Order: sequence, then C-alpha cells, then structure tokens
Amino acid sequence: MTINLRMASLVLMTLPFSLHASELDTATAIEAQTTKSAAASQQRIDTSAITSLQLKADIAQRQQEIENLTLYRNHLQALVADQNNEVGSLNQQITDIKETRKGVVPLMYRMIDDLQTWIEQDLPIKSETRAARVETLKAMMGRADVADAEKFRQILEAYLVELAYGGKMGLYQETLNIAGQQRDIDVLHLGRLSLVARSLNGEAFWYFDAPSSSWIAVDASQNEALAFAFKVANQSVAPTLLTLPLSVSPSHAEAQQ
Repeated sequence: MTINLRMASLVLMTLPFSLHASELDTATAIEAQTTKSAAASQQRIDTSAITSLQLKADIAQRQQEIENLTLYRNHLQALVADQNNEVGSLNQQITDIKETRKGVVPLMYRMIDDLQTWIEQDLPIKSETRAARVETLKAMMGRADVADAEKFRQILEAYLVELAYGGKMGLYQETLNIAGQQRDIDVLHLGRLSLVARSLNGEAFWYFDAPSSSWIAVDASQNEALAFAFKVANQSVAPTLLTLPLSVSPSHAEAQQ
C-alpha cells in the first residue's frame, strides 16, 4: 500500500514537468514554424519586389520604345508628305515641260528656217560651211537620241557663229566660180560690209557685189591697198586704216554700222 502511494505521488510529481516540457516543445515548434513562415513570406515579398522592379523596368523600356516608334512614325509621315509634295511638283513640271515642248519644237524649226534664209541672203562668206551647218541642224531635229535642250543649244550656237561674222575681219581659202572659172582663192571679209577675193599668186582681186550677186574684178590701181588689207587680216602687219570696196549698198552699209 505504501509503495503504491509512493508511485502515485511520483507520477503526480512528474506529471506537471511532463506537461511543461510538452508545452515548450509545442511553443518551440510553433516558433520554428512561425520563423519558417516568416522567412517564406519574406522570400515571397523579396521575389515580388524583384518581379515588380523588373516589370517597372520593362514598362519603362516599352514606353521608351513607344516614344521612339512614335517619333520615327512622325518622321516617316513627314517624309511621305514631303515626297507626295515632290511627286506633285514633278508631275506639274512634267506637264509644264510637255506644254513647253509643244511651243519650243516648232520654234526650233522656225529658227533653222530663218537661219537658212539669212545665210542665203547674206554675203557668201564661207557659204559651203554655213550651209552644211544648217543641214546638220535639220538632220539633228529628227534624232531621238538628242535631247531638246541640246538641240536648242546647238541652234543658238549656230546663231552666235553667224553673228560673229558681222563683227570681225576674217581670212580663209575657198574654191569659187569667178568669171566662169573654178578658182582656188584667198577670201577676206570685213564684217558683212566687204568681201574680197585674191588669186593665190596675189596678182588679181575681185570683190563680191551683193546687188548683182556676182564677183567683179577690181581695178589694178587698188591692188596695193588690197594686198595690204590681206596682210593685216593675216596678222603679218599692224592694223591700220584700210581701203576696201563695199560689197553692199551704202544704205545697207549704214544699217550694218
């Protein structure tokens, strides 16, 4: 009986200690679980923060790309608008060119015809060369490989060459029919006022008379003065006052001056 009481007392004495130890274990487990949960929560928070920062960075990058694309789109729209304006301008220029060509091409034909008439009615200064130039211009007008601008330039150039004949003294050789005979002669012209021919031996002189369209022999008394004029034209002597027969009428000569 006594032993049983002692054992019961021992059980009763150890029971509070066991209960206390169990509560500690439970508290420890709860604390550990709480710590673990807190760590997991913190990890999730950290992960969420990193994800949030990444999302913000991605959003900022996308916004920058959108701004860049918007600027580039506006740039392209401006280019397209300018190109459309340029296309419109070019189309208008093409239309204007077509209209201009309608007027320029007939003008060029008239200019060539007028040039031919001018040469035919002028003193026969280098007549074969000038006539050949007109024929070249006529042939050029029918060529598709020559631009209208180039055609017009060559026609103007031919006019400039013709104008030059009227403002200078020139000397050249030519074969002409004089007094019913083909002769190789030296020809001198002073502008469009005087046209004089000389035999190659220098012994005979003729001047062209425009009213009669013929070559007329010059009196031998004028040979010395004419020979001197040829020397001046050949630049073998210094220029001085010259005496030359007029190939045109005095009234025409006054009009030329």
